[in-house]
Amino acid sequence: MYSSIARGFLLALVIAAALGVVDSQNQARKLFVSLQQEKEEARQMEVEWGQLQLEQSTLAAPARVERIASQQLQMQLPKKEQIRFIRMGQISSSGAGEKP
Repeated sequence: MYSSIARGFLLALVIAAALGVVDSQNQARKLFVSLQQEKEEARQMEVEWGQLQLEQSTLAAPARVERIASQQLQMQLPKKEQIRFIRMGQISSSGAGEKP
């Protein structure tokens, strides 16, 4: 009688261990699939980041900015006599707009 109870108990332990192994393998597969999906998403984001950097460099190109400024905003470069250089010692707190 003792041996049949022990056998039944050992059989239950073996079945529980086998179910635990199957469950662990299933979880490992799910995590691996999730990892692969995240890696693919990261790769797609890197591609998109590269595209956005290229787009930004294209949009911020000095020639493009100058063309838009002159054509759409009617801006123009200042004439030589309109340019003033100010040294740090010339700036006063009482009147920044005063002529030196």
